[in-house]
Amino acid sequence: MITAGDFRNGATFEMDGGVFQVVEFQHVKPGKGAAFVRTKFKNVITGAVVERSFNPTEKFPTAFIERKEMEYSYNDGDLYYFMDQETYDQLPINASDLGDNFKFVKEGMICRILSYKGKVFGIEPPTFVELLITATEPGVRGDTATNVTKPATTETGAEVRVPLFVNEGDTIRIDTRTGEYMERV
Repeated sequence: MITAGDFRNGATFEMDGGVFQVVEFQHVKPGKGAAFVRTKFKNVITGAVVERSFNPTEKFPTAFIERKEMEYSYNDGDLYYFMDQETYDQLPINASDLGDNFKFVKEGMICRILSYKGKVFGIEPPTFVELLITATEPGVRGDTATNVTKPATTETGAEVRVPLFVNEGDTIRIDTRTGEYMERV
C-alpha cells in the first residue's frame, strides 16, 4: 500500500480499477484547513492524464509494472516481434500497443517492454537513437536565419525537423522522448 503523502514522480498505484503513474505532485499546507496533495497522474494503459487532490492519509494498492529489455526483431503486418535476450523467446505485440515514439526504432534495437500483470501496454525505445537520413531537400545557400529547419525522412520512415546543413546520407541522433533532432553523428 502507498499513501498519497508518499507519492513521488514515477510512483505507480491502483485506483478505481485502473493503473496510474504519478507525473507531478505537490504537498500543500494551507494556513487554514487540512493539508492535501495536489497530484497529476497518468493512466499507464490508456495514457490519459488526470489532475486530482488527495488527503495525505488516503491509501492505494501499489502497482508493480514489469520492465523487461527485449530486442526488436521484425514485424509481420500489425504484429511486431520482440526477442527475449536470455531465453530467445519471441513476443508478438500488436501495433496499437507500441506508441508514437516507436517510429524511431529499427530492427535489432533493444527496447524496454512495459507490462502489468502479464499484459503489455507500452514500449520504451532507447532514449537516443542514431538514424540515417534517406530523404531531405538540400539547404539553400544564404538562408541563414537563426534556427531554420527543414523536414527530413529517416531510414525508419519517421519525419524529423533538422537544420539546413543536414543532408541526405547523414546520420543524426534523435531524442525519442520528444522526437527532436539532437546532433549530426
